Amino acid sequence: MLIARTRTLQGNDVLSAANTVVGFVYNRQNAIAYYFSLKVANEQLVAENARLHQQLSEEQFSIDTLRDSLALRPLAPAPGDSLTKIVRYARYTYRSARVINNSVTEVNNYLTLNRGSKDGIRPGMAVITSNGVVGKVAYVSDHFSSVLSVLSQIQRVSGQLADGTTGFVSWKEKGSPDILYMNDVPPEVPVKKGDSVLTTAYSFFPPGVLIGTVQRILLVKSTNKRILELRPGANFRNLQFVYVVENSLALEQQALEAQQNKKTEKPRNRK
Repeated sequence: MLIARTRTLQGNDVLSAANTVVGFVYNRQNAIAYYFSLKVANEQLVAENARLHQQLSEEQFSIDTLRDSLALRPLAPAPGDSLTKIVRYARYTYRSARVINNSVTEVNNYLTLNRGSKDGIRPGMAVITSNGVVGKVAYVSDHFSSVLSVLSQIQRVSGQLADGTTGFVSWKEKGSPDILYMNDVPPEVPVKKGDSVLTTAYSFFPPGVLIGTVQRILLVKSTNKRILELRPGANFRNLQFVYVVENSLALEQQALEAQQNKKTEKPRNRK
């Protein structure tokens, strides 16, 4: 201390060495504190992403006003209606969840999430990440939910290319979790490596979510059609946080379609 307090060459050396040691200790202390705060930071980031997804959904699927395209005037209102017809599109609610169990090597793979019915989760809801589709909620308890992954033989996803061509995306039984397939793509459809395949409005997923990107194009000589080999947008090997997506109009749509299907069933022959 006596040497360090002097303004000699030796004193400056002692102070410099002490500052180096103190700086190293502070740096290590900060690194350790940062490591243990990563969990909280990740959860805050996921919550913020869910809020942004919600805001984007409200902007994209909000309200449209129907107008007569020929006369450039609002459609004639029905009795008791306002002056213009208002159409409210399906609104999506995003809830963040953490993956606490995941499989990628079974015939039908499932994930377990730390959110359940008490958190507003119901069977049939879509599950995505910030990078792509994951699956559909299959079973729910009070505090947990089980998700059927797209890495499954019993679940296909409706996808489309940039030109609007649609098809089903599926997974090969016990195949690589890094490869999905889009079959029966016509030869005249323009497609190249790196193109994106997105969800359609006919899917239980919100439209426009990435399913995967084309990494290889295979030709089936017998049909002259092509099979697109896709790299999934979501990394199924390392799923940590996901978003459970609720379509507020899904139950109404399902009830209507069920009623329609029931009425179109062929009557049984009576003896």
